Amino acid sequence: MSTAPTTEGQARPLGAHPEGDGGSDTNRRRGRTMRDIAARYRRQAPGEPRAVGYLYVLPALVLYALFLLVPLGQTVWLSFLHWDGLTVATWAGLDNYQGLLTDPSLRGPFLHALVLLLFYAALPVALGLLLASALSRFRVRGTTFFRTVFFLPQVLAMVVVGVAWRSILAPDGLLNDALKSVGLESLTRSWLGDYTWALPAVGAVGTWVETGLCVVLFLAGTQRIPRELYEAARMDGAGALREFFAVTLPGLRAEIAVALTLTIVAGLRNFDLIYITTSGGPGNATSVPAYEVYHRAFETNEVGSAAAMGVGLTVMIFVLTVGVARLVEGRNR
Repeated sequence: MSTAPTTEGQARPLGAHPEGDGGSDTNRRRGRTMRDIAARYRRQAPGEPRAVGYLYVLPALVLYALFLLVPLGQTVWLSFLHWDGLTVATWAGLDNYQGLLTDPSLRGPFLHALVLLLFYAALPVALGLLLASALSRFRVRGTTFFRTVFFLPQVLAMVVVGVAWRSILAPDGLLNDALKSVGLESLTRSWLGDYTWALPAVGAVGTWVETGLCVVLFLAGTQRIPRELYEAARMDGAGALREFFAVTLPGLRAEIAVALTLTIVAGLRNFDLIYITTSGGPGNATSVPAYEVYHRAFETNEVGSAAAMGVGLTVMIFVLTVGVARLVEGRNR
């Protein structure tokens, strides 16, 4: 390799920087600068700046605030007042909220709502898991037909469902006629007029409505579970029950969370079915928070009490749905 003399009399390779390591330092600094610029560009979000993104969603946020947040805030304000909807309101403080805990006529609807959750959430999820597992395990023909039949109640308006079931559960309705025809006349009763059976009768209608939703969700979920897991379980000698708990149930955890969230919300905000079938009766046996809000606000003119009950119902729905989501996230971790 050719060399060139240096001031010290030493040879240096041709092409080397005359200042020794100064050139390599400059190159290193230039490389660090280029890497810093590249990293700065990588940290920035692609596309439009973030401020422009907020402008895109601003119309939706305005509508959301106008039609949801503002009425919610006004409801919270009304819950601190005594007001009949016509005269001047007076300050009530926490009296309306205290009534939710001490007044049986206000506390009862929340207890009824919790009972209805067994029919609107627990039973539909259990039945949905059973039916979806059976349809997916035994490869029943006509799965699309069964999926459509099960989901049909979700398509019907709840008013139509209420009118139909009110006719079925009437004293001279189809259910009592069927019981009489098989010699079980002693079991006939006025299902929606009985203090003991009115709430379970309404809950049974809710089970019929919500089961189809759960079946469709779980059937979709079973299709994404790898078939190899079922084959491995069968090779290990797992029966249908163990296969369900070891493979199907863990694989449907996300779908179960969605189903529980939707059915819990449907059960707690239940109004139209109660209004059509029983109107909260007999007495207050089937009164639920959503119906009681309507009853107090528009029939007895207790707007402050109705607002407090509405806020309590909102908090109840929020706590239960967040609890379900946290439970599922904790299991997934």
